[in-house]
Amino acid sequence: MRIALRPLLAALVGLGLLAGAPLLRAADMVIKTSPGKPSLNRNVEPDAEESLGKLAKKPAPKPPLGAASEDSMDKLRERLAEKLGAGKTIESKDPAVLRVVARPSAATGAVQVGGATAVSPGVPPEPGIHWSEPRRAAAVARPPAAPKRPAHGGHWAYQGEGGPEHWGQMKPEFSTCSSGKRQSPIDIRDGIAVQLDPVQFDYKPSNFRVIDNGHTVQVNLAPGNSIEVMGRRFELLQFHFHRPSEERINGRQFDMVAHLVHKDLDGKLAVVAVLLDRGSVQPIVQTVWNNLPLEKGEELPAKAMIDLNGLLPAERGYFTYMGSLTTPPCSEGVLWMVMQTPVSISPEQIGIFSRLYPMNARPIQSASGRLIKGSN
Repeated sequence: MRIALRPLLAALVGLGLLAGAPLLRAADMVIKTSPGKPSLNRNVEPDAEESLGKLAKKPAPKPPLGAASEDSMDKLRERLAEKLGAGKTIESKDPAVLRVVARPSAATGAVQVGGATAVSPGVPPEPGIHWSEPRRAAAVARPPAAPKRPAHGGHWAYQGEGGPEHWGQMKPEFSTCSSGKRQSPIDIRDGIAVQLDPVQFDYKPSNFRVIDNGHTVQVNLAPGNSIEVMGRRFELLQFHFHRPSEERINGRQFDMVAHLVHKDLDGKLAVVAVLLDRGSVQPIVQTVWNNLPLEKGEELPAKAMIDLNGLLPAERGYFTYMGSLTTPPCSEGVLWMVMQTPVSISPEQIGIFSRLYPMNARPIQSASGRLIKGSN
């Protein structure tokens, strides 16, 4: 067996276990070993041969137990730690255990072990250990949030965040307000003049109740009032007011309008619009104003009776088209009849309503090519 002694002796000398240059020179020779007596290479220098012979004959004195071995093991640990790129080693009660602590990350001060980040256990770290917060996982991709609805609190209005331009987005049941193709009101123009059947009004004095519902002043009537048009009969449910008029005729807008809402047995709606223009006192309107409740949402029964024939113009010609409700949910399929002749209302009566509702008219909607017919 052939052993190269110089590298081995150099390592032992470096660790402090052996010393002396003669030993390194002696390492230049090769020892031939066999089960018998060791022999030296013929090319070995005399002094090196002598030193090696002394080494073979006299083993090195053993250091005290627990001194040299522990000292050399400490140095070996430190060198191994430096080789691994770590900081100072941590003492261990078991001399056979070597603990190596990775150097802290320059960016976070955390201890990187196998790609992970050490987490503080809640106690001060041992020397050479730097605790840090755990590495946070990458944020999970989330789908984009749905667009926020206007902050209207679910209450529609005529201006601001609850105004007509937002009605269609406020509730699913209001979607027709923005997506519908037969919406009201419209600017009535380019209609065709035809011989329309007159609307048969069957109105009579009735009991009524007035309510300020937060959008308008509404009058709910007792059963028994109706109209007949196009062979169908519609029962009068209620009428209410808008300022200014929602409908326009050839671009002209009026001071106010009264909408008389009817329903047939199939649930179809028909609305008669009576335009109100500044002029003399309107008796039916004054009866309603006399019975205004003091609180919004309070329905006040009136002691008097009301006859809606007094709200209709003397001339009963009208325009007709298919449209919708002018307030949410903007339901379509509504038959509209707009009286061609306006009815007078006094400035004082307009002023009373204006104090409650300065403006409660929906903007004009597109006619979308609808057929509009007018009495000739």
